Amino acid sequence: MPSIRLRILVTCLVLVLAGVGAWRLLPDEDPRTPITVGTTDVVTSLDPAGAYDAGSWALYGNVFQSLLTFRPGSATPVPDAAESCAFTGLNLQSYRCELRDDLTFGNGRRVTAQDVKHSFDRLLRIRSDVGPQTLFSTLRSVTAEGRSVIFSLGSRDATFPHKIATGAGSIVDRSVYPADSLRRGGSVDGSGPYLLGEYRPGAGATLKPNRSYRGAVTKRGGPVVIRYFERSEQLAAAWKAGSVDVAHRQLPPSVIAGLESGDDPVRIDEADSSEIRNLVFNVREGEPFAEKSVRRAVAAVVDRAAIATTVHKTTVEPLYSLVPQGISGHSTSFFDAYPQPDRDLAAELLEDAGVQTPVRFTLAHREDGAAAAEAAELRRQLESTGLFEVRLTAVEWRAFQRGYAAGRYDAYTVGWLPDFPDADNFVQPLVGRDSSLRSGYRSTLVDRLIQSTRQYGDRSRASRDFRSIQDAVAEDVPLVPLWQKKDYVLSNEDVAGSQNLSDGTGIWRLWELGWL
Repeated sequence: MPSIRLRILVTCLVLVLAGVGAWRLLPDEDPRTPITVGTTDVVTSLDPAGAYDAGSWALYGNVFQSLLTFRPGSATPVPDAAESCAFTGLNLQSYRCELRDDLTFGNGRRVTAQDVKHSFDRLLRIRSDVGPQTLFSTLRSVTAEGRSVIFSLGSRDATFPHKIATGAGSIVDRSVYPADSLRRGGSVDGSGPYLLGEYRPGAGATLKPNRSYRGAVTKRGGPVVIRYFERSEQLAAAWKAGSVDVAHRQLPPSVIAGLESGDDPVRIDEADSSEIRNLVFNVREGEPFAEKSVRRAVAAVVDRAAIATTVHKTTVEPLYSLVPQGISGHSTSFFDAYPQPDRDLAAELLEDAGVQTPVRFTLAHREDGAAAAEAAELRRQLESTGLFEVRLTAVEWRAFQRGYAAGRYDAYTVGWLPDFPDADNFVQPLVGRDSSLRSGYRSTLVDRLIQSTRQYGDRSRASRDFRSIQDAVAEDVPLVPLWQKKDYVLSNEDVAGSQNLSDGTGIWRLWELGWL
């Protein structure tokens, strides 16, 4: 009997171990409890050709791969889906990448150079009103040869490697993503560090580690649940109730300002950020801000310090130029032109231009507490001069994007989170030809200077041209810079890695999160 019992015990142990081993090998199972991350960012499209916003790109960086990516705190792109990439020749007009040969999409299909070509071709062909194709204004054609991908540019562009490292460079499966239209539905087929499980628009998403991922990310993350909140106050309530483990973008300024380390079991990670916010004007003919003097008059009376202190509780800093602090080429062009709120200067500008006062216009903003309070403060400042009458309109984020793209608002406030740490990313997408802001602004001088900045591989040599661009923008005023903020991540005491979730760019490194 003892020997029979021993054999039975050994057999049971083997079966248990085999079962545990097999369980661990199943790609759709993970023994770890998911970490819940809360945010007010919105995913407007699961198709990389159809979105150019922080919420969508934060998700893309986890479920898709680009040829290149950025390591935390670095401004230099490194290979991800590519083995190597480099310009060929000296004129910065041909860029070649060699694709890794061990990549698969989440559906098991092998990633090929033809998929890369397809991804860029469809982005340029679809040209979504809210898509990222404006990043690739210099791209003329893409060729796939074996594992090689060759990008042909119409002009010199030293920033091109940075652009393909963004969400706009996400590689999709050509067998399921149409060449001429956006893919609909809640499915994603990418080759990133995570696989998208359940997705509920505006509510949440579940992410599972992709065990087939090969690329720049060496740390395998655990399962993550993302909860999307419509308003910052809702995110704050969920945080206080303990229903999210990590909170990032955007808690109300009053919550951030009121937190003191040590008072609660909470970790606050603060990082420098290049996130900015602008007041943007619709400059199309027939609109209230078609006349430059009206735009300059607004710039002359805006009080950024009051916005930073009363609305944002000093969680932001006043910004006086298109390019923020910390980015090479930054200047203070708006401070130089409009050093302090000046009602008399505004009145003089309007009178000299023969503009009848008060100037009546609509100011649109996203439906959110801080955005609404900010718009109300702007209205107070402008109407206190007696020169303007402002009607506020709050719009849901997706409708808001479609609205300003169609030119429906006289003016609107919108934030900007850079795609890569270079002044070019604050210029071309915001004031360049076919800008993502769709404000109707066009300047031959600005476009010429933008092209000039792209000839320099040593980006410091482009600083003079960037300062000239900012001076031109302060003169034309297609927008008024308002503020620059820091990046805050809150996590409970059981979560590790929250300090690496974000470095103030648009990359959301969910794989860095884990349990202590």
